[in-house]
Amino acid sequence: MLTAFTCDQSRLQPADTSDDQALTSAVWIDLLSPTPEEAARVAQATGFTIPSEAGVSEIEASSRLATRDGVLYLSMPLIARSEDGARGVAAGFVLSPDRLMTVRFAPNLIFDTFISHMPRGDTPTASSAHILVNLLEAIVDRQADALEQVGQELDAISHRIFAMGVRQAGGRKHEDATLRVTLGQLGRLGDLISHIRDTLVGAARIGPYLRAAAASWLPKNITPRLKTLQADIASISDFDTHLNDKLQFLLDATLGFISIAQNNVMKVMTIASVVGIPPVLVAGIYGMNFKNIPEYDWQYGYFYCLAMIVITALIPLAVFRWRKWI
Repeated sequence: MLTAFTCDQSRLQPADTSDDQALTSAVWIDLLSPTPEEAARVAQATGFTIPSEAGVSEIEASSRLATRDGVLYLSMPLIARSEDGARGVAAGFVLSPDRLMTVRFAPNLIFDTFISHMPRGDTPTASSAHILVNLLEAIVDRQADALEQVGQELDAISHRIFAMGVRQAGGRKHEDATLRVTLGQLGRLGDLISHIRDTLVGAARIGPYLRAAAASWLPKNITPRLKTLQADIASISDFDTHLNDKLQFLLDATLGFISIAQNNVMKVMTIASVVGIPPVLVAGIYGMNFKNIPEYDWQYGYFYCLAMIVITALIPLAVFRWRKWI
């Protein structure tokens, strides 16, 4: 998918992407999973090298931040949401003094929202650098919102886990199901936090590199915004670290409750086995086939054996109760 914008009185306006001349004069070109034909047209109109998906997915700093013939080739990881959860996708930015090209290989809500606002003229300054900084600010702001939502979900999980520790309603099956669901939720949130951290690290690298590599033509009012963006990223990263620590604590607590539940099962099985040993011993003694067993001739020998079995079962239970093991 190919989308382009031209600059009209410092405002971005949608351009006709079927017109090669409009592509040549566009200040921002956005490529979403471009076809070979779209990539060839944009390359012909701009003279840029169109990054491939493998190229923007590189993790080396030298691959994510590079300058070729005065044009900046930047990339950073973003987050794509799906029914299966969050996954990392890469986005590429190609920046020159008069044009910005973005290359994406998966839909992204941040870009879609940003593009939908363009026809309303929400971007007062439409130079290529301003568009890139606006995008970075939108990306960082979205990560902050996502972390706030993660924090709320972790608070809800924390309340549910520790309330379960003091409330016995629902039974063991309910607790087991709750713990399984909680583990799944913590895993999903941990994965999301990890992707958010990758996005923040990518955005944090772009700011200083942009200020250094484009110092000769970068608009003066961009530098303060980049510094503010760096400060925002630092504060959000601290919050990300706090949430990651809290998630690890809740994961340990959940595993602790699972361990307690397993220990309770083992305790019941141990008590049952210990309580059952003396009655089995009594039954085994009187189940021997010897002729000279006096109790066989007693009138109440059968009831005597039954009483012995019951008493020998109750004595271990009384000991366990006295020692407060049950």
